Amino acid sequence: MPKVFTYRGYTVEQLMKMPMDQFIQLLPSRQRRSLKRGLTPQQRKLLEKIREARKKLERGEKVVIRTHCRDMIILPEMVGLTIHVYNGKEFVPVTITPEMIGHYLGEFSITVKRVVHGAPGLRATRSSMYVPLK
Repeated sequence: MPKVFTYRGYTVEQLMKMPMDQFIQLLPSRQRRSLKRGLTPQQRKLLEKIREARKKLERGEKVVIRTHCRDMIILPEMVGLTIHVYNGKEFVPVTITPEMIGHYLGEFSITVKRVVHGAPGLRATRSSMYVPLK
């Protein structure tokens, strides 16, 4: 029998049916405090887009949600959607899985890229002037 994902003892279906106030009580303190203060206008707009996207997906339409709102907490109603999150340069597609519930969207769209330097040689950098040529 496959293992069913649970968040604090509740399945994803139970979390979706649960009232928002009850779900907020299950979150870690930072996320709980953030949601108790209310959603920002950007977060509210994103949530409306997500609810519209859910309806369109049920009809079989393809939906692309793009957002700059990296501080949005992942809610159970987002599970299964792909949200394109801005990382400062481009929109990174993030497919929401049940394990992501309670985390922030920005955690899954990395803003810094690992620096990979080329080998020193011709036309690489100023310091390559001092590397003897073969």
